[in-house]
Amino acid sequence: MAPIEPECQRAFAVDIIRRLRAAGYEAYWAGGCVRDQLLGRLPNDYDVATSATPAQVRRVFGLRHTRAIGAAFGVITVLGPERAGSIEVATFREDDDYRDGRHPVSVRFSTAKIDAQRRDFTINGLFYDPQADRVIDFVGGQADLQQRLIRAIGNPRARFDEDRLRMLRAVRFAATFQFQLEQATHRAIQEMAAGISLVSAERIGTEMQLMLLHAARADAVEVLRGTGLLGVLLPELEAACAGADGRVRWRETLRVLAALREPELPLALAALLHQTGSVSLVEEVGRRWRLPKRHTQRAAWLVANLHQVDQATAIAWPRLQRLLICDDVHALLGLYEAMAGVDSPALAFCRARLALPPEVLNPPPLVTGDDLIAHGMKPGKAFHWLLDQLRDAQLNQVVTTRGEALELAGRLLAETRNGPS
Repeated sequence: MAPIEPECQRAFAVDIIRRLRAAGYEAYWAGGCVRDQLLGRLPNDYDVATSATPAQVRRVFGLRHTRAIGAAFGVITVLGPERAGSIEVATFREDDDYRDGRHPVSVRFSTAKIDAQRRDFTINGLFYDPQADRVIDFVGGQADLQQRLIRAIGNPRARFDEDRLRMLRAVRFAATFQFQLEQATHRAIQEMAAGISLVSAERIGTEMQLMLLHAARADAVEVLRGTGLLGVLLPELEAACAGADGRVRWRETLRVLAALREPELPLALAALLHQTGSVSLVEEVGRRWRLPKRHTQRAAWLVANLHQVDQATAIAWPRLQRLLICDDVHALLGLYEAMAGVDSPALAFCRARLALPPEVLNPPPLVTGDDLIAHGMKPGKAFHWLLDQLRDAQLNQVVTTRGEALELAGRLLAETRNGPS
């Protein structure tokens, strides 16, 4: 599949408006793409809202070029040309009650003004006419963009009752755009924070990933705590950051999060939880948020091995070498740099060792298990221990040839009588 090109995507979004208008329907860009354009950002995607019903949208663009996956909610996906991607075209609608905390029981087709009222935040309730270069604002979104406010449309408690994930989205938008939560919206989140536990783990995990991977991750975590959401999502971190000592841990957590440089999820998660020092908590949070297991395991490894970097100048080279050849060592050093600073002696020591030629940093083993068997040694529980001893000797340059390694293996086995019990 060819990558989407922003110019092609935008041209396709304009063409959808043109064709719907030519067929006699009202049509605008809607939601996030309008917000981003007004903020001077390049939209990631485009959504269209229209007076055309799903059946009418399909007649305009043809069955071959549309998909009716969301037709029950008035949404048709229109397939664009190569490099333009696809765009969702939604009929203006009014939502019925939300009984599952996410989806309306039913929808009724309506007008643009009513459609705007059902959306989450004023900055996401704007429409835009690309042909006339005109913003259509029924909810005061332009004023809130200028005042840098995240404000729920209408009654904030009603908006959050409809979909409790909106509380997390409010936090993410506030951090991402460096906006403030409007007072009533902020108060409603504080009062309803416990309800976030009713949202599916996968949806919470997705929002948390978006926050942790954004440059404003520290701001997001601070707003989470200020709204009471952190105490529901991560009570362990909230408890660890209570009291006088906890305030120091909290400031350090925010500082390290802010210092990260374009981290992947494992590094960001490890930074969030590193002050607890608990590998088991990292694993529990990964399960709690249904994060990919490989990411959780990598984050747990980072927290488990931070102390080794701190002790790098004092620990034996074979032990440090085994750490430095691990796949995630650069993430580990990135986390340590965020904690200790770029001028840390331990960090400089590790990076100097990482810069060694490959044949010095990680030379091929002088002997393998097969070599020991071929030399007449019987496989058993001592093999792993013995190979570790030989590797240590090689890295410390006690042995430098295969013959010397095999001779040492024989002596070690004789001394230990087939190794430790």
